[in-house]
Amino acid sequence: MNLPREAELLRVFIGEGDKYDGRLLYELIVEKAREQGLAGATVYRGILGFGANSRVHTSKVLRLSEGLPVVVEIVDTSEKIQALLPWLDEVIREGLVTLEKATVIVYRHNHGG
Repeated sequence: MNLPREAELLRVFIGEGDKYDGRLLYELIVEKAREQGLAGATVYRGILGFGANSRVHTSKVLRLSEGLPVVVEIVDTSEKIQALLPWLDEVIREGLVTLEKATVIVYRHNHGG
């Protein structure tokens, strides 16, 4: 798969415990991206953050590390990203979705050797 030099970067900010139909939302997003043939998806777990409700989520030792922020990043063509957005709107009950232009410098995989 090749990516054009001009692409888009989709970021989805949610909580690590957020679910849809009983499944972890960040896992569903990655699976959906793969199912729709997007170039790839990466999930990052935050150590501290807050969102629209201004509730701080932290991974400090004295607190349970539940509800930490999670960011899912996906880079692909505008067309493929746009095709994913209606589904995201359906499954995200709380969070933030951003989109920005991205310049692809390198996108390659090991050919098994």
